Amino acid sequence: MKTQKSRIRKIKHGKNFSVVEPVNLYECKFGDNVFVGPFVEITKGVKIGDNTRISSHSFVCELVTIGKNCFIGHGVMFTNDKFKSGKLGGNKKNWFSTNIGDGVLIGSNSTILPVKIKSGTVIGAGSVVTKDILKKGVYAGNPAKWIKKI
Repeated sequence: MKTQKSRIRKIKHGKNFSVVEPVNLYECKFGDNVFVGPFVEITKGVKIGDNTRISSHSFVCELVTIGKNCFIGHGVMFTNDKFKSGKLGGNKKNWFSTNIGDGVLIGSNSTILPVKIKSGTVIGAGSVVTKDILKKGVYAGNPAKWIKKI
């Protein structure tokens, strides 16, 4: 049996960066006053803006950008592969990006497919975001739908 320990490798971060181990953070970038909870994995090239909080058990994959003043709840999963051909994309050229605006709140256990989410939006817990959210508001469900204006 081969085991690996959690790792923090080649990250860049601003002041007051806080992390609770164990975590896996690889070649990603964090702004000022960012908090990362335990059991989080954030992969290569991810950018997290100032004053953002990533709660425990979340996964943020390559090609994801999260804005300033965001909250990512517990167990939130980001994806970058849509399995468009019915199989794994295989490499980065077949993946898609996700862009989360500023002040976005994402409830626990949500799944975020490769999309754009407008600043100031709230995503309800357990939601599955499958399409771009270009109108600020509250969204929830599977697939996530507009619920109300903020």
